[in-house]
Amino acid sequence: MNLDFAEIWTKTPPFGKFLWVVLLFMSVWSLSVAISKWWNLRKAQKETIKFAPEFSQFLEEDNLTEAIKLAEGYKKSHVARVLGGALGEVKPLIMDGSVTVSDINTAERAVEREMLMEMVTLKRGLAVLATVGATAPFVGLLGTVFGIINAFRGMATSGSAGIGAVSAGIAEALIATGFGLIVAIPAVWFYNYFTTKLDNLTAEMTYTSKEMIDYLIKGVSGEFGRSRFTREFNTQVQTPGAVSQ
Repeated sequence: MNLDFAEIWTKTPPFGKFLWVVLLFMSVWSLSVAISKWWNLRKAQKETIKFAPEFSQFLEEDNLTEAIKLAEGYKKSHVARVLGGALGEVKPLIMDGSVTVSDINTAERAVEREMLMEMVTLKRGLAVLATVGATAPFVGLLGTVFGIINAFRGMATSGSAGIGAVSAGIAEALIATGFGLIVAIPAVWFYNYFTTKLDNLTAEMTYTSKEMIDYLIKGVSGEFGRSRFTREFNTQVQTPGAVSQ
């Protein structure tokens, strides 16, 4: 008995059809999330490749104003968004030309906050891929179980154990199994790919933000910054001594 997909679909019970529709929805959902995330990360990395060298150059030239303008101009780059947001918060503190230890601590906290919010944005959609990759095989397995049940029902109805009595149910079961795996495997691949990608992006953001903090620390170590830092340090050291006297 030759069976095509149209005939299998016709003979599949409503619950089996429902599971197939669920798997189709999961497949479309996970692929749309993966393609969208890949496209956004691709654009972010292209902008970051342009942004990072220019930003480093401005810091080396002590041109903080242009560094801030540059960060504000790259809207897609994850690194630019982190540094731009952090510099926007501490800009009033460091634009007067003298950087204190307190300013550096404020800048570090601003960078950490911006990185945290950026990572939340970058990880958006990974839960969908993880859920589809983990559950699609089980949805397919559920369809397999009901396909086998349908096969035995056909055997009981026909009163025969021949292949014709069970072929529709067996085909339904195998298709459900294969469909579940076809949906799950790409989702797992994409999840692992994006997880590794986000680790690299985190390293990029951390490296560039540390470079900015090092620039601020050099400001403290400068001629005017050093005297101000030394004054703050001596005040903190002398206070316990004054109490002990």
